[in-house]
Amino acid sequence: MEIKTETYEINYDESTMTICFEGSLRLSGMDEYTPIVELLRGIAEKTPPHITLNLRELKFLNSSGINVLSKFTIEVRKNKAIAMTVQGAKNVPWQGKSLKNLQRLMPALELEWE
Repeated sequence: MEIKTETYEINYDESTMTICFEGSLRLSGMDEYTPIVELLRGIAEKTPPHITLNLRELKFLNSSGINVLSKFTIEVRKNKAIAMTVQGAKNVPWQGKSLKNLQRLMPALELEWE
């Protein structure tokens, strides 16, 4: 499963249960995020035992994108059978505060920093 545009790329590797985000997500509003929401929802509906969200190469994410990740985190939290790890990069400014907020939404979420 993948979404690829000129400015960003999202790939899901089913064998490692890892969703990789790369580039810059500056979409305008929730309507433009619909394909991403559907991809994430489809992954959660398969109920993998663990999901890794690799955001290390995601250099920018606007507030609508943060909202999408927050809703996905809440959706995963509701399914007690899924554990989740979020991988971030300390050198990407938006990630510090935003990824810690995801952990507030899902206290069992594991944060890994590079």
